[in-house]
Amino acid sequence: MERYIVKRLVQSVFVLLFISIMVFLLGRLTGDPVSLLLTEYSTEEDKVRLTKQLGLDKPLPLQYAIFLGNALKGDLGRSIRGDRSPASELILERVPATLELAGIALLITLIFGIPLGVLSALKKGSLLDISARVFALLGQAAPVFWIAIVAMYVFSVELNLLPSSGYGKLQHYVLPSFAMGLYQVAAVTRLTRSSMLDALRSEYIKLARIKGLSSKIVIWKHALRNSLIPVLTFLGTIFGRTITGAVIVETVFAWPGVGRLAFQSVMERDFPVVQAVVLFMSAMFMLVNLVVDVLYAYVDPRIRYT
Repeated sequence: MERYIVKRLVQSVFVLLFISIMVFLLGRLTGDPVSLLLTEYSTEEDKVRLTKQLGLDKPLPLQYAIFLGNALKGDLGRSIRGDRSPASELILERVPATLELAGIALLITLIFGIPLGVLSALKKGSLLDISARVFALLGQAAPVFWIAIVAMYVFSVELNLLPSSGYGKLQHYVLPSFAMGLYQVAAVTRLTRSSMLDALRSEYIKLARIKGLSSKIVIWKHALRNSLIPVLTFLGTIFGRTITGAVIVETVFAWPGVGRLAFQSVMERDFPVVQAVVLFMSAMFMLVNLVVDVLYAYVDPRIRYT
């Protein structure tokens, strides 16, 4: 296990290095940030001074070498906007809000998605099964931004029950977590149902029934446990994607998270912050995938890593 973890960490380092190169280059190909900071009254001397101040007067390879060296020391650069705050501080300020929203969305997924998938498999062909499949289909087909806008219109504008934006109070979490969690619940329901049906048709379940084990033990201990491996994979993926891909939901609901910071930075061409956010999101996604891989061994002891 230790050897596998070390191997994955080494792979992650090379992936992050490649991502840093791509983000570094793309951030400079989207436009000149100096032109955005200058006004109509700025002179050529102002442009030269600002270019030198941002380090954009050096060749690209040297700029990247400086960026990489600073990143290894924990310095991801400074924002070119406002008071030029360190990019790492801007991210750390937004991380708690994003993690809270992602955690609530994942909790909703676990509470509703897995039980609904199990019941749908046990009641195959029933009204409950048909309803669950229709819900799963619609939940996966509807775009997240559409769900967010419709939820905001219905519950905030028409019914005036929930706030359309804000952060800190319980009611502020309802609409963003619903918009983010609906797709996940639908997908987990569908995947759990499929895995449970495969497990219930397997030989070891038939053997467990022949031995006289109760239906609860057969279903919730043997069948469900073996069905959780693909579900666990997907949960890790969607949790990582929720953290890294919360741009739409956070932007629609003005949620003060990393996703909204990424959107604002791209719109303002604040390339130091864009670089830092992408590297942070990439690292988080790879960390979640590594944790999921390690958890496999605890869900199914038959799995061994080399």
